[in-house]
Amino acid sequence: MSELALTLVRLGFLTLLWTFVLVTVLALRRDLRQPAETRPAGRERKPARAARPPKPPKVAKQQKVKGSKLVVIEGPLPPGCMQTVWRDDERFVNTYWKSVPGKMVYSTFDWGIRDADGYYFILGRTDDVINVAGHRLGTREIEESISSHPNIAEVAVVGVADQLKGQVAMAFAIAKDASALGDAAARLKLEGEVMKVVDNQLGGVARPARVFFVSALPKTRSGKLLRRAIQAVCEKRDPGDLTTMDDPLALKQIQDVIG
Repeated sequence: MSELALTLVRLGFLTLLWTFVLVTVLALRRDLRQPAETRPAGRERKPARAARPPKPPKVAKQQKVKGSKLVVIEGPLPPGCMQTVWRDDERFVNTYWKSVPGKMVYSTFDWGIRDADGYYFILGRTDDVINVAGHRLGTREIEESISSHPNIAEVAVVGVADQLKGQVAMAFAIAKDASALGDAAARLKLEGEVMKVVDNQLGGVARPARVFFVSALPKTRSGKLLRRAIQAVCEKRDPGDLTTMDDPLALKQIQDVIG
């Protein structure tokens, strides 16, 4: 066969192939558009099966800690998790693996709940959720409420142990106009205004026990508030490792105002 004849045969084969594909596609489209009651027997479309929701991974459990729910993880940890503290393996084990008495589990330091289907919902960090007379309150919500006052620039709220209520909220705020806080009467007036704002927005149960005014809040060099250190100072405890603190005088100022 000549080269021209072979070319013509190939073109004819491709033409037949594309014709078959086109006819098949048109037939399928016509069948899909046809009402169900007029379709030929044997071509009924089966209803789609509802997809099952994926099962949650069995990597976390809840451990009761003083009536609350602490989310913990059983070892071994998955790849990518923190394996130790730099040059301090003992601190890593004591802080993250032995915080729950009697169990060797990794503490996420998150409060959470587990629903009937086995899904976990994180409520917040353990240092961001406080228990005031049986009411679970988020310190972030109280901080946002206090920050809505026109003369508050920044605020930090922590939960402090209380013999009657379990915990009470304690607020440390930076005023935008510090000149208005020259005497005790002015500070007391602004404190009352802040508490009234919280009462109106969140209710009396979220009202801080005290609102102290400072010129700076203790933070790390990356700008994170050291709430645990503030809480420890308020409860007369050792604040622990403060090597990451940017300005140690900020924590000293809180020690001074609370007496």
